[in-house]
Amino acid sequence: MRLQDKVAVVTGGGQGIGRAVSLAFAHEGAKMIIGELREDAGQAVAEEIRSLGGEALTVRTDVAQPQDVDNLLSLGLDRFAHVDIWVNNAGFMRPAMLHKMQPDEFDQVIDVHLRAAFTGVQAAARHMMKRRTGKIINVTSAAGLQGTIGQINYSAAKGGIISLTKSAARELARYDINVNCVAPAAVTQMTAKILEDEKLKKMYLARIPLGRLAEPEEIAPAFVFLASDEASYITGQVLCVDGGTVM
Repeated sequence: MRLQDKVAVVTGGGQGIGRAVSLAFAHEGAKMIIGELREDAGQAVAEEIRSLGGEALTVRTDVAQPQDVDNLLSLGLDRFAHVDIWVNNAGFMRPAMLHKMQPDEFDQVIDVHLRAAFTGVQAAARHMMKRRTGKIINVTSAAGLQGTIGQINYSAAKGGIISLTKSAARELARYDINVNCVAPAAVTQMTAKILEDEKLKKMYLARIPLGRLAEPEEIAPAFVFLASDEASYITGQVLCVDGGTVM
């Protein structure tokens, strides 16, 4: 029970990697605060956690709206009094080639990924600085480390998250707050369209030495590790859980 009595926030915690992380945290003893735009999905995960004897709260959250992120923290504190772990996971894609991408397609992805990561880190930090302890985990991607074709908005956002993480790690180290990134490659709703197109699927999988995408449950242990005391001396790092895509 590496997270016994810890309280953890996971945005986008009702589906995909976020769901797997929420369940993994709960299995390790954490009390869960699930921020989810699809409230029904968040409630389903919360019910699953409760059925296993855990505690969970679901808050409808649009991470692109700063007031929703503030509300997520506020309701979580009302229920559990403190937050020890914050995971910025929520996201979506608006793919298009550079010469065809519309400004709103660029802005929407920046808002949901990069701006929301900033809002989440800031909200978590303000609380954790008072307690002088905490773990913040952001989600990036190989796209943020290497770039990718047809996703310049997503690549820019994920690259920005890496720099945001490193800067936050430097600022918050004096408060004993660890800030890290996970760069996963998994089967989720975000990758489903790629897998449905045989040409895109072949191109995508060719970049992965292990030749496949992970299941979300294979990604979650990396988050558990970074959220645990075992990672107390790790900060400002990107942990790639991507089958060898980035090495």
